[in-house]
Amino acid sequence: QVELVQSGGGLVQAGGSLRLSCAASGSILRLNAMGWYRQAPGKQRELVAVITSGGSTNYADSVKGRFTISRDNAKNTVYLQMNSLKPEDTAVYYCNSEVRLVTGVTYDSWGQGTQVTVSS
Repeated sequence: QVELVQSGGGLVQAGGSLRLSCAASGSILRLNAMGWYRQAPGKQRELVAVITSGGSTNYADSVKGRFTISRDNAKNTVYLQMNSLKPEDTAVYYCNSEVRLVTGVTYDSWGQGTQVTVSS
């Protein structure tokens, strides 16, 4: 029905930057809130940042001032610009969106995950 495809990520030194993208495709009527989560080894998945359809944003305290979430509604895409990366940002990052289909069904969709590794 709907697929979220992530791109970006990889290996970067501490202090560096990376940009993640997540594009949604399928029988989409509307994408409501879109967000990024991450899961480090041995830890629970945690919310990193979220953006509403109107553009309001919210961030985890640990990334405030360093990460920026944005979206392009015309492209059904959400981005995460990550600056001043720290080793503790190392995790698998997942995008998420509440999707409303043309059929009227609404559900949560997840991307495939992408590894971000920050070396010290």
